[in-house]
Amino acid sequence: MVDPAGAAGSTGDRRPAVAWDLVAAELPDGLAVVDRAGRFVQANPAALRLLGGAGADLPGRPSPFALTEDGDGAPYGLPDDDGVERVTTWAPPAGPRRELAYRVRPLAADPSLSAVAFRDVTAELHRQRRLSAMARVAVTLSAQSSPVANLDALAAEVLKADALTGVEILTVDEAGDLRVEGTAGFERWPDFFERQREVERRGGALRMRDALRTAEPVVVPHRWSAIREDPAWRPLHDYHTRPEWDSFASVPLMIRGRAAGVLNAFFAPGQTVGQRTLEFLTSMAEQAAIAVDYRALLQRERNLVRREERQRLARDLHDSIVQQVFSIGMQAKSLEVHAQRGDWLPAESVHRVAGEIGVLSQAVLEDLQAMVHELRPSVTAWQGGLEEAVRALAGRTADRTGLRFALTIGAGLERIEAEMAEDVYRIVAEAVHNVVKHAGAHRVTVRSAVRDGRLRATVSDDGRGIGAAGSGGSGTGSGHGLKIMHERAARWGGSVVVEPRRRRGTLVRLTVPLGGRAAMSADGRG
Repeated sequence: MVDPAGAAGSTGDRRPAVAWDLVAAELPDGLAVVDRAGRFVQANPAALRLLGGAGADLPGRPSPFALTEDGDGAPYGLPDDDGVERVTTWAPPAGPRRELAYRVRPLAADPSLSAVAFRDVTAELHRQRRLSAMARVAVTLSAQSSPVANLDALAAEVLKADALTGVEILTVDEAGDLRVEGTAGFERWPDFFERQREVERRGGALRMRDALRTAEPVVVPHRWSAIREDPAWRPLHDYHTRPEWDSFASVPLMIRGRAAGVLNAFFAPGQTVGQRTLEFLTSMAEQAAIAVDYRALLQRERNLVRREERQRLARDLHDSIVQQVFSIGMQAKSLEVHAQRGDWLPAESVHRVAGEIGVLSQAVLEDLQAMVHELRPSVTAWQGGLEEAVRALAGRTADRTGLRFALTIGAGLERIEAEMAEDVYRIVAEAVHNVVKHAGAHRVTVRSAVRDGRLRATVSDDGRGIGAAGSGGSGTGSGHGLKIMHERAARWGGSVVVEPRRRRGTLVRLTVPLGGRAAMSADGRG
C-alpha cells in the first residue's frame, strides 16, 4: 500500500506516517488517497466503513470519485474549486448503494496522487427527494387535471423518491372491489381485476385487505417469494415478475376516518422498510386520499347540478311550454266542437282563433329553441375555449331572436381552467336566456376580461328592467335560474349581482377570483 506521507516527501523517519494513522483514524468522515487513474491507494477506517468494509481488497480498486472536470481534463481541487462538494454513487460488495458527497485535493508534492474527503449523504438526499416529491405532488394535485393522471404522477413520485420497484394506488368501489387508480413501475393489464378476483377465489390472501380492514399500514418482508410459491397467485405471477421486487408495504388512504383505498409499495431486493419510509408513504397516501376525496366530491357536485338543471328545465316546461301547448289544444278543440255541431262561424272568429294558435305555437317554438341552446356541447368542445363559446352563443341567439349583440372580450380568458370556464359560460348563457325570455330587449352587451387576478363578466340589456310590468315579475327570469347562477359562482368563491341599469334595462355582474375553488364542507356542500 502506498504511503501518502512518503509520497508527499517525508524526511525518512516514520513521524509523517504515524501522523496519517493517528489523524486519519480519528476523522469521522472518510479520507482516501487515489492515484491518477482514480484507483484507491489508501483509506482511513471511516472510509472503509462508508465503503462497505472493503478492507484489504480496496487498494487498486477503481474509486467512484471523478478527479477531473468533465470534458476538458482540468483537475478538481484547484484554488477556485475550494469548498465545492460533489455527489457520486458507490455500490459496495454487499448491501444497498450509497450516495457519497466528496471533495478532491491533489497532493502538492506528488500530483499523481489526490486526497479525497467524503461522507455518506444517502439518508440526507433521500429526505430531500421525499420533500421534493411531496411538494411536486401538492402542486400536481392542485392543478385541475384528470384525477387518474394525478394519481399516476403521485405513484411515479413515490417510486422515484424511494427508488422503489413499483407503486400502486387502489380504491374500493361500492361493491368492495379494488380498482387501480394510479401505478408506476408495473404495466397496466386490461384484465388485472379479473385476475385479482381469481386469486381471491383460489384462496390467495391480499395483504392490502388487512390494511383496509385495520386502517393501519401493513409491511410484509419477502412477500414476492411467498407469492411465487403460492399456486393461488398463479394468475398474477407474470404481472409480479417484472420488475423484480422483494418486500411489500400497504398504507391505507384515510378519508374522514374510513379506509377508502391503499397505496402499495414494492421494494427492491435488499431494501428495508423502516419507520421513516412508512412515514413518507403515509404522507403520500394522505395526498392520494385528498385527490380521491376531491374527485368524489366533484362527482357529487356535478350530479347535484345536473339534477337541479333537470328540475329547472322541468319547471320551465311546465310554466311555459306545457301551458302554451294546453292553450293551443283548447283552441283547436273549440274549433273541432263547432265543426261537429255544424255551427256556422264568422270568418273573423276563425281568423282570431287561428291567430292565437299561431302566436302560441311561435312562443312554444322559441321556448323550445332556448332550452335546446342550453343543452349545447360543453365549453371544452370549442377549440377557442370560453371566448369562442360566448361568441357562438351570441351568434346563435342573434340568428334565432333578432337581438343585436355587442361583445367585448378582454385578455386572459385562455388561462381559465376548463371547469371554471364551463360554469362562467352557463352563467352568461342563463343571463342571455333571461333577456330573451323576459326583458323585451333590442340589444345585449356582453363584456368579459381578467383583471387584478379576477375574472369579470357582465351581461346588460336595454329591456324592461327588474320588476317591470309584463316582465313576468322580474327582468332576470325565475328565482330558480338565478339561484343556480349564484351557486355556480360560489363554487369558485365568486358572486353574481343583478341590478337595474341607470337608464333602462338590467345588468348582471359576475366576479370570480382566479385563486381557486371555495372551500367545501365534508359533505360536499359549500
